[in-house]
Amino acid sequence: MNNSYLWYQTLIKPLWSPPSWLFGPVWTLLYVIIAVSFGAVFYKAFTGKIAWLVALPFALNLVFNFAFTPLQFGLKNNLLASVDILLVLGTLIWAIIAIYPHIRWVAYSQIPYLLWVSFAAVLQLTITYLNR
Repeated sequence: MNNSYLWYQTLIKPLWSPPSWLFGPVWTLLYVIIAVSFGAVFYKAFTGKIAWLVALPFALNLVFNFAFTPLQFGLKNNLLASVDILLVLGTLIWAIIAIYPHIRWVAYSQIPYLLWVSFAAVLQLTITYLNR
């Protein structure tokens, strides 16, 4: 067992926190959805079918999404992880609004991601508060 996993296990978590084993399968499914849908957005931007400004929140969302694990488990910084998950949520909402007029299926395909990130944000903020 690695040090980050042990550290996370020692944190005070709310009773409604899902078991650790659930995160892997959920994120695997979400990353498939993200790869297909974000790939479609970037393809349309590269081919000039949509403006790069429409693709910007998708790019920022990836940056913030990929930053979460190093912030939470590398730096073991709940506060930075909380700020980051709010940025993931904010850029995802922006992305859905930006893409809806252009590629509606991409907007709708973000619903599972939006639901999970909303839950993850509440969970992370709660963990940060409980471990202050």
